[in-house]
Amino acid sequence: MFNQCIGFGVAGNFAGHLEQAGEAVDFITVAVKEATQPKAIFPFYLPNINTGQLATYPLSSTKITPPNNADNLQIEPEVVLVCDVIYTTDDSRQTVSDLIPRQFGAYNDCSIRKPQAKKISEKKNWGANSKGISDHLIAIDHFSAGGVLDRYRIASFHCRDGEIHRYGEDSAVIGYSYFHDTLLDWIIERMNHQQDVGPTENIADLLEQSQYPTQAVISIGATRYTPYGESHFLQAGDTSIVVVYDGNCYDAEEIMQMALTHDLTNDDGMSVLIQQVVTS
Repeated sequence: MFNQCIGFGVAGNFAGHLEQAGEAVDFITVAVKEATQPKAIFPFYLPNINTGQLATYPLSSTKITPPNNADNLQIEPEVVLVCDVIYTTDDSRQTVSDLIPRQFGAYNDCSIRKPQAKKISEKKNWGANSKGISDHLIAIDHFSAGGVLDRYRIASFHCRDGEIHRYGEDSAVIGYSYFHDTLLDWIIERMNHQQDVGPTENIADLLEQSQYPTQAVISIGATRYTPYGESHFLQAGDTSIVVVYDGNCYDAEEIMQMALTHDLTNDDGMSVLIQQVVTS
């Protein structure tokens, strides 16, 4: 569905998540201008290339296939933006001049906890069905204060042996540290200037290698975990649920009850992602 889009994620855009995931130490050497600034953007899929870990299309709306011998795989509930990418020619090279968000929805930036990983992307794409994106995305009217997305919240659940638990804290989308134009401007700057240093990668080089895709799938950061989510990892047979819902139409308890009764359905006020964890 999005195999011609380049895939990026934002690391550290929700206060407390990196600390819970044990990944804050990875970014000690990454310079930021203010405490609330995200740490980096990372690639999870590169179209139009034939080799390498990131050449495999990783997105699925129905299942997660764990990597071999992974016992520390976690749901990462997020909002995803599908954006048009606008380029201009600068010194004979294409640079990103604008990002225009067109749609949003529920996303699972499913991640392996690998303390020894040299790059963020090493934890993100291990093959097909590594990540999750809802098959029901919602149109964005405008990505600025007062837009439709401001009303939405993120919920997530973990199902095992007939029991269901909240996995991430039910969180307002406007709770992201960087949002609206602040987020877009920062992502554009990172696309053009982020370097291959420490856990980060040179995004401008990756855009060139991918033949300058005109759309990007961008996950904008994972919420904080509940104590249950922080200490429970995915196993074969589990079900992962991420819901991005209109807080003016539903409340957290209604969403929980709908998850319990298997009554979550996509509509104009809800983007649902339900993935079964299955072995290959």
